[in-house]
Amino acid sequence: MPVRTTTRRRQLGATLRKLRARKGMTLEEAGLLVGVSKATVSRYETQAGPVKWPIIDALCREYGASDKERKAVVALAKDAKQQGWWNSFADSIPESMNLLLTLEDEAAREDHFACLYVPGLLQTRRYTEAVQHASEMRLAPEEIKQLVDIRMKRQEVLSRTDPPHLWAILDESVIRRVVGSREVMSEQLGHLLQAIDSPNITLQVLPFAKGAHSAAMGSFVIIGGAEPSLDVVYVDLHLGSLFMEKEAELERYRLAFDYLRAQALDMAATSALIERVLREL
Repeated sequence: MPVRTTTRRRQLGATLRKLRARKGMTLEEAGLLVGVSKATVSRYETQAGPVKWPIIDALCREYGASDKERKAVVALAKDAKQQGWWNSFADSIPESMNLLLTLEDEAAREDHFACLYVPGLLQTRRYTEAVQHASEMRLAPEEIKQLVDIRMKRQEVLSRTDPPHLWAILDESVIRRVVGSREVMSEQLGHLLQAIDSPNITLQVLPFAKGAHSAAMGSFVIIGGAEPSLDVVYVDLHLGSLFMEKEAELERYRLAFDYLRAQALDMAATSALIERVLREL
C-alpha cells in the first residue's frame, strides 16, 4: 500500500516551485548549481518521494531566499514525513482542508476577513454545529460531529506556546446574523468578547455605516509564513476552496485587508458594538 504523501511534503514542493520561479531559473539550471539532476529538482517540486534537506538548503541559497525563508523551507523538508494531528481524518476530509490545516499549523499569523460567519478559529461548538446543519449538503450526524470535532481541534493552535497572531475583521452582518438560535448566538458573541482580551487576537467589526468596501465579494484568509513571501491566500468558495500564492494575488489581498483594517472599528468600539448587539438579543 503506498504511503500517503503528507501535506507538508506538498507544501514543500509548492514553495520550492515558487522560489525557483521568482528567481527565473529552469529546473536544469537549478540542478546544475547544486549538483543534482533536472529530474531530482522536478521530483522535489512535484511532491513525489523523499527529500534530502541539505539539497533543499542549497537550492534555497541559489534561489536567493532570505535566511527566514530558507530556515522555514528546510524545516518543512526535515518534517516532510510527519503527519499532522488531522491525519486520522484524512480519508474523510477534502484535500483542500488537509492543506489548510498544514498551513494553519505552521502559520506565524492569520488575517481573516469574514462577511458571512464567525471565523472557524473563533466559533463556539454550538455555533459550528448550527453552521453545519444550515448547509444545503445534508450530512449524517456522525459526519457533522467529525467536522465539528476537527474545527474545535483546530482552535488549539491559538493556545499553544507559540500561537499565531490572529487578526479578524468581521462584517457587521456576521455579529447580527442569528445562527442556530438566539441562545447559541448569545454564547457566540460572549465568546468573541472574551477573545478580544487575548494578547494574540485582534478583533474588529466593519460597520454597515462604512457602506461598500474592498472585500464586498467575499471572505478570505491570508495565512502568514515565516516571511511575507511565503504567505498564502485562502478563499472558501461555495463549490470548493482556492489557494493563491502569486505575488500579484498576495498584494491584492494584502491591500484589501489593510483597507478593511483602516475602515473597521477599533477594539474598544468593536467591544461596545458586540455588547450592544448581545443586549438586543
